[in-house]
Amino acid sequence: MIIDAHEDIAWNMLAYGRDYTHSAHEIRRHEQETGSETPRYNGQALLGYPDWLRGQVGIVFGTLFVGPARKRGPERHVPAYADAEEAHRLYRRELGLYHRLTEEHPDQFRLLRTRADLNAHIAEWKQKPADAPKPIGIVVLMEGAEGVRTPDELPQWWEGGVRLIGPAWVGNRFCGGTGEPGPLTDEGRTLLAAMDDLGFVLDLSHMDPQAARQAVEAYTGTVIASHANPAALLPETDSNRFLPDDVIDALAARDGVIGIVPFNRFLDATWKPGDPRLPLEKVVEHIDYICQRTGSSRHVAIGSDFDGGFGVESVPAGIDTVADLQKLAPLLAARGYTNDDIAAIFAHNWLRKLKTVLK
Repeated sequence: MIIDAHEDIAWNMLAYGRDYTHSAHEIRRHEQETGSETPRYNGQALLGYPDWLRGQVGIVFGTLFVGPARKRGPERHVPAYADAEEAHRLYRRELGLYHRLTEEHPDQFRLLRTRADLNAHIAEWKQKPADAPKPIGIVVLMEGAEGVRTPDELPQWWEGGVRLIGPAWVGNRFCGGTGEPGPLTDEGRTLLAAMDDLGFVLDLSHMDPQAARQAVEAYTGTVIASHANPAALLPETDSNRFLPDDVIDALAARDGVIGIVPFNRFLDATWKPGDPRLPLEKVVEHIDYICQRTGSSRHVAIGSDFDGGFGVESVPAGIDTVADLQKLAPLLAARGYTNDDIAAIFAHNWLRKLKTVLK
């Protein structure tokens, strides 16, 4: 099994009307036949139920994500928030989409909210043949906490199924974020304290490194980076989107896990749209960097960010859909990674973290 720690499923359903009960190829064909502008802005789909099943991607962290209106691009129809009230409404709408998806298609999708849910899901995947239909488990991750108007609302989000929260996307009232540096604010510290009390996983992805360092120090609960590549392998950029070595070290010291993103621009900062797709070996280089830095395969996994603003044309050669993440296994083995190492990278590291948060 593979566990993928970052997929923007609800965002695509809300903003683009993608139907993930179908395959990525069916979604692409539908968008081509209808003349949809979605591929132009969001790339050609990489996700779909048959693809998750074929690739043995048994659990995904499905995100809640909406961007601020000030960062909206040319897609004027795409939902965006102007304030916390609007963010709250849109994030609740996306959470409702996950509930509807799992209620209307229980044979294909299920929400994982408790350890009992997780254990039953894993048992079903072990018992059924690899090619047998079975549900994809979804754990809900809130990307950017602007949907939380006050920390008093966090129990409601927990009740709705949210188990992981990344405070930032860009900079906001909680902390600095991608492209907008800055520390934790007082409001951010208050949010973290409330998250800590309830047992949410803290996701450092998109947090400015200064804020991430402060958060690791302040947070007593589980800390991860669901989708963030090492800055040391991207020397051509000064973007604050990537993890400096000291943040990687701090995560490893807390038994954290980092999800590597198979997005060409996150693998080689000089890559630009229209360039040849990078070799899949580039993903393994980023995985290997974390392993060498931390001394084991315990702290790295996959956080694809698929359908998160890029598509098949922007991922390494050899990846046509999410099913092709399985192609990483022989490349890792060729570098000397054992079956146990590969199992840890593919699933067991994220599984270890899920067992700490699902109660």
